[in-house]
Amino acid sequence: MTPSSPASASGAPDTTWLDSEAFDELDTILDDLRTRHDETPQWEFCEGFMAAVLCSRRPIPASEYLPVLLATPAEGEAPDAESGSFASEAQRERFIALWMQRWNEVATALDSEVDSLEDDNCYHPEVMDVRGAVADMSPEEQAAFKGEDLPAFAQVWALGFMFAVESWPEEWAAPRDKDAAKWLDGALQAVVAMTEDDEAAPEVSPLSEDGAPSTSIARLNAFGEAIWAVYDLRELWKTIGPRVETVRKEATPGRNDLCYCGSGKKYKKCHGAG
Repeated sequence: MTPSSPASASGAPDTTWLDSEAFDELDTILDDLRTRHDETPQWEFCEGFMAAVLCSRRPIPASEYLPVLLATPAEGEAPDAESGSFASEAQRERFIALWMQRWNEVATALDSEVDSLEDDNCYHPEVMDVRGAVADMSPEEQAAFKGEDLPAFAQVWALGFMFAVESWPEEWAAPRDKDAAKWLDGALQAVVAMTEDDEAAPEVSPLSEDGAPSTSIARLNAFGEAIWAVYDLRELWKTIGPRVETVRKEATPGRNDLCYCGSGKKYKKCHGAG
């Protein structure tokens, strides 16, 4: 699902949206990473993870979050048997270039004033309708997926989002303000709901007007609520600001206590003098 470029006040596009070929290129790189680390996620998972990092209370640098997402070594570290790795520096640079382009697109969309999910400026996650794709296959092709637990619409996106939340719990701790804490909880619950299966009868095709029904209307509505929740989370942390670290002052000795320097003198006659 790739929307049009959001326009600036002058009418010129602020960014060029990734096209299908660029997303295919990202998928190809991830497939290659998966040959060295079988837990490398699909792009839809990455898409949800990216949205959560963008909504995080603290700006998290790529050098910190990409190793968590891709299980690649941190800068300066060598890969081991349990980590993934890019095939080359050129492949790594290309992935990061495409990643940052999508990052800027999503950031632009989340910072845009929109009042409808149909707005071209609105954030539209790049999600798959796996169940719909399989339903549109021939009976022979469908047989290959028999018995497989296919993800519900946008379920993988939501799992990626919550993976980022769970990876930095301190950045998602409830604020002291009760209204803000309630706002946070409600928004997160809307995303968490999308991590669950869609067990209702399929009624619509979410990505195609003439596709086979694969998703319930309730699921589609929940997806809309999750998108608005992402906007709420972005706005919440921008409003509250980053966490303020508590500065703990070391206890000062009493005037008649021994000085902390080990001189054997009383504090008032040593470092506490004057």
